[in-house]
Amino acid sequence: MDKNITDLTGTFKLHNGIDMPYLGLGTYMPKDSQEVTNSVRFALNYGYRHIDTAAIYRNENDVRLGIEASDVNREDIFLTTKVWNSDHGYDKALNAFERSLNNLQMDYVDLYLVHWPVVGLYKETWRALEELYKQGRVRAIGVCNFLQHQLEDLMKDSEVVPMVNQMEFHPYLVQQDLIDFCNSNNIQYQAWSPLMNGKIFDKPEFQKLADKYNKSIAQVVLRYDLQKGIVTIPKSSKEHRIMSNADLFDFEISESDMKLLDAMDRNFRTGPDPNNFEWSVVL
Repeated sequence: MDKNITDLTGTFKLHNGIDMPYLGLGTYMPKDSQEVTNSVRFALNYGYRHIDTAAIYRNENDVRLGIEASDVNREDIFLTTKVWNSDHGYDKALNAFERSLNNLQMDYVDLYLVHWPVVGLYKETWRALEELYKQGRVRAIGVCNFLQHQLEDLMKDSEVVPMVNQMEFHPYLVQQDLIDFCNSNNIQYQAWSPLMNGKIFDKPEFQKLADKYNKSIAQVVLRYDLQKGIVTIPKSSKEHRIMSNADLFDFEISESDMKLLDAMDRNFRTGPDPNNFEWSVVL
């Protein structure tokens, strides 16, 4: 599903009319807090406008410091955070949101996500997110790691259809049926671990494509995401990689090579399976 891919400031429109930048910076598993602050500050000053964090990353405050140290106004930034598994349920999710806002020292976030579909609780959690959305304290709400049957179960009792579904996504885990389901319900698909937690750099098939386009493996794979209409948030703390990951707008992957990348799908996960995850685990 090709969309108009123009430059680092480009966006995809969510079904409630909010513009979501299609390329962002992930902040999962940093070496230390200063690394997060520095990478956020650098990315924003370089031109990124989308930052992704989560309560479980324990770096919301460090993200805030990076935003404050940048030259970019808060209202020009699309900021995402997430409610963790131990905070599922209506009241607990509302309290978790207050803690996140306190860490961020902000009065709203642009996107608030349910991090994992905790069995038996995610509907109550979603009800809390709907309330936050009605109050205008979040500009958009969505989920992470929801497969089709979990989305269908959530949506049959919800007032608001999720605007986003953030999933592990890369050429070894395409899940095209899930993408098609999300597209048909106007749920924006988003990729986490788009570079397979670094494993993608060891695969010769990706190097062959990179050589063909005179680009890096990362650039080819991230461009693939965007051409499929998928928001992507590669994580990096290195300035040269943050810059390189944004160098995606002077080439286009051919239709045949897009199909080649799709055909690499082998249901390979670097992270947990949403159907078989220890919900109580605190990372």
